Amino acid sequence: MKRLHLHVSVPHIEQAVAFYTTLFDAPPVVIKDDYAKWMLDDPRINLAISSRARGVGIDHVGIQVDAPNELAALASRLKAAGNTTFDQEATTCCYANSDKSWVTDTAGVRWETFFTHGEATSYGEDEVLPELASGACCAPKAACC
Repeated sequence: MKRLHLHVSVPHIEQAVAFYTTLFDAPPVVIKDDYAKWMLDDPRINLAISSRARGVGIDHVGIQVDAPNELAALASRLKAAGNTTFDQEATTCCYANSDKSWVTDTAGVRWETFFTHGEATSYGEDEVLPELASGACCAPKAACC
């Protein structure tokens, strides 16, 4: 089963946590000094927020999958459609260990398709993502994540 993912960069993490906790009537399942995440079933979404010094607003969108074969199927469809993807295996980002496939849509929106297979103790390391270098999670920003 798939879950929609939104990652929003916020100027003040504490205020944003309070807002989204009220909106969803649920506390985050992960909370750090610079990051919080809600895994909701209604609506089925993985909402992440961070205050990692990027521009405020939607950082990227994505689809989280429950199994590696679902990730492979999504990446294959994107490649078959002629899209350039950037694949990452065993990467650390957003306090999680994941396999990912990144793509930019026709409007320039960064999409992350990913399978998470564990938690991490750090936010993650910066990685240069070809064609995605404008600020996606774990891609360079002004001096990045």
